[in-house]
Amino acid sequence: MNLAKFERYPLTFGPTPIEYLPRLTEAIGANVEIYAKRDDCNSGLAMGGNKLRKLEYIVPDALASGADTLVSIGGVQSNHTRMVAATAAKIGMKCVVIQESWVPHDDAVYDRVGNILLTRLMGADSRLVNEGFDIGIRKSWEDALQSVRDAGGVPYAIPAGASVHKYGGLGYVGFAEEVRAQEIEMGLKFDYIIVCVVTGSTQAGMIVGFAVDGRAGRVIGIDGSGTPKRLREQVRGIVDNTAQLVELGRKIHDDEIVINEDYAYPAYGVPSPETNEAIRLAARTEAMITDPVYEGKSMQGMIDLARNNFFPAGSKILYAHLGGAPALNGYSYTYRNG
Repeated sequence: MNLAKFERYPLTFGPTPIEYLPRLTEAIGANVEIYAKRDDCNSGLAMGGNKLRKLEYIVPDALASGADTLVSIGGVQSNHTRMVAATAAKIGMKCVVIQESWVPHDDAVYDRVGNILLTRLMGADSRLVNEGFDIGIRKSWEDALQSVRDAGGVPYAIPAGASVHKYGGLGYVGFAEEVRAQEIEMGLKFDYIIVCVVTGSTQAGMIVGFAVDGRAGRVIGIDGSGTPKRLREQVRGIVDNTAQLVELGRKIHDDEIVINEDYAYPAYGVPSPETNEAIRLAARTEAMITDPVYEGKSMQGMIDLARNNFFPAGSKILYAHLGGAPALNGYSYTYRNG
């Protein structure tokens, strides 16, 4: 496998820490050990998060293209658009982001705090569009690209989550390589990796990266999209493209793409009571802050799977913390009493 042949523009601090979570482990009470890899602490750029790993491999292409404006899309409280805005500020480009109404949520300050506030603070042109959730290519995004051209600019297109971009999966191939090096240092090996999956490239990159040592099927994707059929097709496509790019040398089998659909309810971006319980448990045992859109749902999934004996006794589980805590501000009424 050859990831090193791809140019990478550094936006992160370097390898992210892995920490043991003893109080959460004890609270779950399932005879497993829970660790977290803290990709939420990966950068000084606007609170960081998983999207920066992806953007490190996309920025060189954007710079080479002669573009002057990064153009992307997400929901109102999108972590991804926050990170695209941060990247644009860091490399000296303009930024246009479409923020669609992907979440049926009526908190009074939802479109004025958290991710979207930070996005605007960094100078991005953030455009609210009243369209529902979909992980695919959106007309509003294509219209935004055209608006930049019409104004005499040169846009660079970054799809939702940076996922269906040709280099979208590379960053999380790197994540797997990083984990392998840390395992050697720590003197252990993780039996499972838990990750939230919505647009697909974070898990897809991990699947390719962990395929090298036979652990592709141990990357358990917790669906947060609520559109599992579409998601599975998208992950499959990103896996195949990424495996070819890094010259994995074999095809990833369907049974190595593991996506659990049980925790996405009631809808994308809407936390269930069980999601809220998981968010509170992680916060109160480890002061680890998870959000209602992504990390809360993967935390819920991990806790529930552990308590229902999905993981064999003694398993070491690595929870991939992808960031996203600023979104909590958009749910201030839900968590007003903690």
